[in-house]
Amino acid sequence: MKSHQELLKRCIEISRNARLHGNTPFGALLVDKNGQILLEQENIEITEGICTGHAETTLAARASQKYSKEFLWECTLYTTAEPCAMCTGSIYWSNIGTIVYAMTEKRLLELTGNNAQNPTFDLPAEEILRHGQKKIQVIGPFPEVEAAAAVVHEGYWQ
Repeated sequence: MKSHQELLKRCIEISRNARLHGNTPFGALLVDKNGQILLEQENIEITEGICTGHAETTLAARASQKYSKEFLWECTLYTTAEPCAMCTGSIYWSNIGTIVYAMTEKRLLELTGNNAQNPTFDLPAEEILRHGQKKIQVIGPFPEVEAAAAVVHEGYWQ
């Protein structure tokens, strides 16, 4: 079974692809309880013209079409950056039971600044989920891969 760090490195590769394809540099993947990658998703917001086209929200929507809520509760969503308020809500409603992220939303805000393309919240996913009715596990950040996740953003937000 792959480690959290290995799966987060794959998310970073996906985020690199998102940037190469003309989107903001974010990537996510869904793993089942046995560590099998089920779905991968890059950000599609710009190229598809979908304001909710963040990698995590799109992945949660795709997953909810393909798998039952019971199955998704035992799955983990991996992502390059801590999910924003919208993405955290999507994960909550899809019933994905665990979130693992490389870098915090606060660190992302340092990278994006006040760029209009990504008006980043300074709002941790755990704070959002604390107000829900189910206990979704949140794991992160991972300092050993956080720098690599941040590198993909270099020069993007200026």
